[in-house]
Amino acid sequence: MKSNASESNKSSGSESNKSSNKSNQSWSPEAEFSGKLTFRDYLIATEQQANQPLPFWRLLVPLLIQTGLIMAVPTQAVYTDVAGKTVILQSASVDPDDVRQNYAINLDYNISRIATLRRLPGWQELLRQNRGRNRQLADGTNLYVTLEEREFSGRGVPSAWRPIRVSGRRPTNLANDQVALKGVYRDGVVNYGVETYYIPEEQRERISRDISRALDSREGRRQPIVVKVKVDPQGNAVPISLWVRDRNYRFE
Repeated sequence: MKSNASESNKSSGSESNKSSNKSNQSWSPEAEFSGKLTFRDYLIATEQQANQPLPFWRLLVPLLIQTGLIMAVPTQAVYTDVAGKTVILQSASVDPDDVRQNYAINLDYNISRIATLRRLPGWQELLRQNRGRNRQLADGTNLYVTLEEREFSGRGVPSAWRPIRVSGRRPTNLANDQVALKGVYRDGVVNYGVETYYIPEEQRERISRDISRALDSREGRRQPIVVKVKVDPQGNAVPISLWVRDRNYRFE
């Protein structure tokens, strides 16, 4: 009898301990929820979340970023036009047939050519710091050409500014009659961002005729074709107008 009672007490004690352990076991809210959640419930919750409208800021931010990228170029041009200094550049050559047949004039400047720049002070230092293949300037090299204003009588075609130095860094403390124009060397020439001028159709024939006359003057020498640009303090430039003989064509 004592043995049976003892076994009964052990059995009831064991069950009591199991019950106590279950009651003392702690469950996290995530565990309880995952135990009750079915796959169907998961699909319903996912679909409801997908159908919820996006917050307004998530639509506004990408729109502002896209607008900023679109406006960056014209804003830079406006800033350069307003804050820039007027500079006159000498065009090396213009093809009149190119003007007549296309929507744009492709301008080539004397400072675009390496033959001009290598004669300037600072060229050897620039080449040493940015040497590419075959002892040439490496493609993609940024450079600054310092231009100095020439005296102008105020009549006729203005005189082109004279290049006096080239450097790899933007010069500071320039004189009032000097400016630093930023360019990029690519494929054997330097581009300054003012090489292409888009012209209205009604002006093509007239500009082409004027260029032909300027290149083939009766005096046997070519008349100057110069371009007026604005250069901002960072060296960026925008074209303003073009002089062909004694006529000035303003860029649109």
